[in-house]
Amino acid sequence: MKIIAFGASTSRQSINKQLATYAANLATEIQENTVVEILDLNDFELPLFSQDKEAELGQPEAAKAFFNKLGESDAIIISFAEHNGSYSAAYKNLFDWTSRIDQKVFQNKSMLFLATSPGPGGASSVLAAASSSAFYFAGDVKASLSVPSFFDNFDVENTKLINDELQQKLTDAVKSLMT
Repeated sequence: MKIIAFGASTSRQSINKQLATYAANLATEIQENTVVEILDLNDFELPLFSQDKEAELGQPEAAKAFFNKLGESDAIIISFAEHNGSYSAAYKNLFDWTSRIDQKVFQNKSMLFLATSPGPGGASSVLAAASSSAFYFAGDVKASLSVPSFFDNFDVENTKLINDELQQKLTDAVKSLMT
C-alpha cells in the first residue's frame, strides 16, 4: 500500500505536517509493505487562481504534479491547518488549480482527514468543511480526527501523541484507512 500524506500548510514548522507524518508512520507499523511519501506544499507553489490566470497559464506543471502524486497513491492522509476558520490560502489555491485538471481531485482514494491547532478547537471547523465536501471531489473519507491543544497532546521532540485517548482514536482511524 502506498500512502501520500501532507499537512495542508506551507509553514516550515507545521504542526499539521507533523501530525500527518506521525499518522502515516503509524500506518507502516500497522501494516507491512506500506510505503509512505510525505509531500510539502511548498513544492507545489502556484500563482493565485483566477480564470484570467488559467487562460494565461493553462494547467501549471505544479498542479499536474500534485494531481499525479495523489493518483499514484492507494490512500491519502491530510492534516488541515485552520486559518480563521477555513483552509490555509496555500492549500485552497493548490486545490482550486488541481480541481481544474479534474474535479475528482482525490481520484476515489481512501482518505484520513486530520486537523490540529495549538488551541482547544483543534481546527475542527476546517475539518468539518473538508469532510463534508470530500465526496464531491471523489474522496472516500474513512475517518477524521481533530487533535486539540497540539502542544499539550503531542511530544514534538519525540514526535508522538502523548494523550492515550487521542492515540487510540488515531490508531483506529489509521486502521480504518488500511481496510
